[in-house]
Amino acid sequence: MKRIYLDYAATTPTDPEVVMKKKVLVAMSGGVDSSVASFLLKEEGYEVVGLTMCLGINEGQSDRPRCCGAQAIEDARRVCRELKIPHYIMDFSMELNEKVINNFVSEYLKGRTPNPCIDCNRYIKFGALLKKAISMGFDFLATGHYAKIERNKDTCFLKIPKDRIKDQTYFLYPIKKDLLKFILFPLADFTKDQVRAIARQKNLPVAEKPQSQDICFIPQSDYRRFLLTRIKVPKPGPIINSNGDILGEHKGIVFYTIGQRQGLGISYKSPLYVVSIDAHKNQIIVGEKKDLKAKGFIAGNLNLLVEDFPEEVFAKIRYAHKEARCKISLEHGKAKVIFKESQVAVTPGQSAVFYNNGVVLGGGVIQEASGAFNRKD
Repeated sequence: MKRIYLDYAATTPTDPEVVMKKKVLVAMSGGVDSSVASFLLKEEGYEVVGLTMCLGINEGQSDRPRCCGAQAIEDARRVCRELKIPHYIMDFSMELNEKVINNFVSEYLKGRTPNPCIDCNRYIKFGALLKKAISMGFDFLATGHYAKIERNKDTCFLKIPKDRIKDQTYFLYPIKKDLLKFILFPLADFTKDQVRAIARQKNLPVAEKPQSQDICFIPQSDYRRFLLTRIKVPKPGPIINSNGDILGEHKGIVFYTIGQRQGLGISYKSPLYVVSIDAHKNQIIVGEKKDLKAKGFIAGNLNLLVEDFPEEVFAKIRYAHKEARCKISLEHGKAKVIFKESQVAVTPGQSAVFYNNGVVLGGGVIQEASGAFNRKD
């Protein structure tokens, strides 16, 4: 892995008290959150080093800030200079391509809708980067995520932070339980407004920088155009209803996702939605809004953060989805989930994350939904 040292070099501490400081590597995206996280840790007395991941991203023709582009690296460098801490750049472009982008493309080809930000946390930030931090002698890896780790004797719990609107625990569930002890989330007890206020008060150069909203490797948020750079021309196929009647033709299953209404090109007596995708038969199945409801789902690729699950928990099936009460049974490495009230657009490929009393219990990737007319129970 290539490592580049920037112009602000680390110094060797000579004060015995400084030598005893805990060393923390902060993943700095060049945004206000990771910048304030670095400031807070330094104020607490940690020996702080900033690191920005280079992911080999083509920034495209977009004026939106990106979390890992050239401007992000420059912004992180400026913050580190202001805070008088070292700044490194490390190349994780190979990991991004192999672990995140390849899976992103593969999932769409299977008719599923992946979440690459979760895979980035799983394999890169809290996978390769955390492993690298530990090997370099750091005591902790810190990020600007809005999440909380509660330490209770020898056990750590991932919990919802103070700012519930900015809560990012949905994206963090893949962190392995035994690695939580090596992670710090300095923004756990702050709101976004408070973080902005700190950045302004301390004159951090990114205090007014807007938040990045895009998937980092997809220019202009156009995932369809991106997929066309990675796959052969998609094969058209039939759009059918629950009876198998052909209503139209799709342009390739990679361009559709569960719950989609726009772009079907079908004139019908009532609005139609994508309710299922059959990659094997190259079919898009559509139905009315009521047909999107599912009473439960099966999730695999589980990561569990607690020893025992309560009989009843709450599940989030998308980041912006309200937690839904459900019962869960764990069998043969999978989770069978039954909702108290049916949920709309349970989407294979997306992650489901389980909560109880503000604690993240774990999560997994949705494999199939149950209860809709065209789905397996």
